[in-house]
Amino acid sequence: MEKLNVCLVNDSFPPEIDGVANAVVNYAGIINGGRGSATVVTPSNPQADDSAFPFPVCRYPSLDTTRLVGYRAGLPFSPEIQRRLDEQGFNIIHSHCPISSTLLSRLLRERIDVPLVMTYHTKFDIDIAKAVSSKLLQEEAKRLLVENISACDEVWTVSRGAGENLRSLGYQGDYLIMPNGVDLPRGRVDEELVAQTCRDYDLPEGLPVFLFLGRMMWYKGIRIILDALKELAEGGRDFRMVFVGGGADRDEIVEYSKKLGLAEKVFFCPAIHDRNIVRAWYCRADLFLFPSSFDTNGLVVREAAACGLASVLIRGSCAAEDVEDGETGFLIEENSGSMAEKLETLCRCPETVKRVGTQAQSRLYISWEEAVEKACRRYETVIDNYRRGLYPQHERPSDDFIRALSNSMELWDEYRERQRERFMDLKREYRDLKEEYRELREEMSSSRQKLKESIAQYFERFM
Repeated sequence: MEKLNVCLVNDSFPPEIDGVANAVVNYAGIINGGRGSATVVTPSNPQADDSAFPFPVCRYPSLDTTRLVGYRAGLPFSPEIQRRLDEQGFNIIHSHCPISSTLLSRLLRERIDVPLVMTYHTKFDIDIAKAVSSKLLQEEAKRLLVENISACDEVWTVSRGAGENLRSLGYQGDYLIMPNGVDLPRGRVDEELVAQTCRDYDLPEGLPVFLFLGRMMWYKGIRIILDALKELAEGGRDFRMVFVGGGADRDEIVEYSKKLGLAEKVFFCPAIHDRNIVRAWYCRADLFLFPSSFDTNGLVVREAAACGLASVLIRGSCAAEDVEDGETGFLIEENSGSMAEKLETLCRCPETVKRVGTQAQSRLYISWEEAVEKACRRYETVIDNYRRGLYPQHERPSDDFIRALSNSMELWDEYRERQRERFMDLKREYRDLKEEYRELREEMSSSRQKLKESIAQYFERFM
């Protein structure tokens, strides 16, 4: 089999941090670490510094839509980016976002004729509802989203729940479950690092410490956490709660916590990029609280498990897939009363909490090396299937638009190249004329000088 050369496309990438950006970083790093080569293609960001990555990062024009959707929106119809990507020799394209990233990927597929895989990471119906208020426009956005996904040669999801969500949007094609991995090693960090990490927070020994780590958005179930903690406090239970992360709703969440009278028990830590510090927080906590029915994979649950930390999750959520209640985690109903009751019970059973955390570490953990190795094996199958013509032709209305756009971009490139060549010709002609003018001026200057000398000699001779 030929060496893999993968084009990884995603809307979010550091300095923007989320689970999908983390996935792309790990895909690129591991593939370039010996399984082939990979290039990340992502929207431009004025705060970005890609020099630290051991793989190439190709940025294309973007708009700042962070207040609306939490990250910058790429402008995929750029002749410059397509021309740069055409020359990279990719044999497969892997999009990790079904909107602009997949549009760019489809356009690239038309130009270089290689297969396109798309991984569905996130419940986009929630993002659409947050960004668009009109129900009619929401339904149209979902239709366009599904059409874009359906145009890919193969669709992957990160969990069964993600696949079910994709079906609920109207997607009717096949999909494979390809779970994400964890970039934290299994085991605890040094206790000195834990102490140093937590030194600025009032976390007395002997009191239960709860942890949430992720984007600070209400749809992550954070209101359930805070309301449950209010119930615990009113019942006389002492505890500490630490939220780690940033997000559009962070200020509102902090204010709501204060309104509930939890300021002395609940602490907020900004987003952390140092993965060892992240591990230290997992190692300091007694329980990880993640009552999110939004997330399709709950990567943080497996990160917590890597450090021997058990999670409290919503029964039936994607994050709770493969979690057995009381064995590898703890399951609750999606309300604050259920969480408060569970936390009160577990605070009285620390040995149970510790045992379940140990079992989560051994049963739930999956490394990124394992996950990407599985994906690379599938890449090879996808490339072979594509060359053998086993994937259906995706003849959709948008395909005509994509092809027309691709042709237009090629014509535009040809026109630009002709104009560039004409400009270079004119520039050379201008240089030649300038040189001729310079030589002419030198000749005239020399002639004037000779004339002056002749006149001077004449006057000397006859005057």
